[in-house]
Amino acid sequence: MTSIEQWWAQGERVTLELSATPREVFVARAGEGPWLTLLHGFTSSSHDWARAAPALAARNALLMPDFLGFGASAKPADHAYSLHEQADLVEALWRREGVTRTALAGHDYAVSVVQELLARRADGTLGVEIERVTLLNGGVYPDLHRPQPLQTMLLDPEQGPLISANVTEELFTPGLRPTFADGYDAAADSAEMWKGINRDEGRRNMHLLIRYMTDRDTHERRWVDALEQTDVPLGFVWGMLDPVSGAHMAERIRSRLPAAPLLALEDVAHWPPLEAPDRVAGALLAPA
Repeated sequence: MTSIEQWWAQGERVTLELSATPREVFVARAGEGPWLTLLHGFTSSSHDWARAAPALAARNALLMPDFLGFGASAKPADHAYSLHEQADLVEALWRREGVTRTALAGHDYAVSVVQELLARRADGTLGVEIERVTLLNGGVYPDLHRPQPLQTMLLDPEQGPLISANVTEELFTPGLRPTFADGYDAAADSAEMWKGINRDEGRRNMHLLIRYMTDRDTHERRWVDALEQTDVPLGFVWGMLDPVSGAHMAERIRSRLPAAPLLALEDVAHWPPLEAPDRVAGALLAPA
């Protein structure tokens, strides 16, 4: 797999205005054809898509940004990070790139960003036509989200800043292990994620980034309605062994969105783009 350093070397940082402030945002691009925008999860980066990207780029122009605070994007300290601002980032990037139509895929954290974009579409304020949405292992229904212990501690106003200030790779990587399937060698992936979050001392913002869980609770009705009521074709690719948003989330999706195809990856946990990139690429390339 392409290392995260190679990934950064192949992409670029562009300036986007977010909340009236210029921010440097990393974006990776690949391929030619119809646009496909790929959005990543927490605490990782666009590098999660590196294994699936070659197959996808054979038929699509890929746009893969790092959200603010992640990977090689700017990581402002003492910033009120929000999922709404990350949706603003995606819209600003689309404007910069001249994107008017795109398919869209979001994993984990990005699931909520996609739901906000669908809500803006329903409001009539989105300037880009979303042709298709594919979601992978995220808190589609926040009441079913099962955060890992580290996430819960990061959200605590007293413990969170202390953890961010003192976290090391040796503490970070064991916390990720339960989110990968048993038998999957997660060491290399965990090390790359650490490099992404640790770049420019971004680990110190982890307690700020985790506030997305509060965003989900606050905007649950808006985002659930946007997903359940959209006329955009939906699809799901789901790691069923995921302890955070796995089979229990898939069951609700099947119940509430029975017409949407759901590819159940029975041997995969929280990280389908890493654990099963070929099957993820196949699902994204399949006819809607």
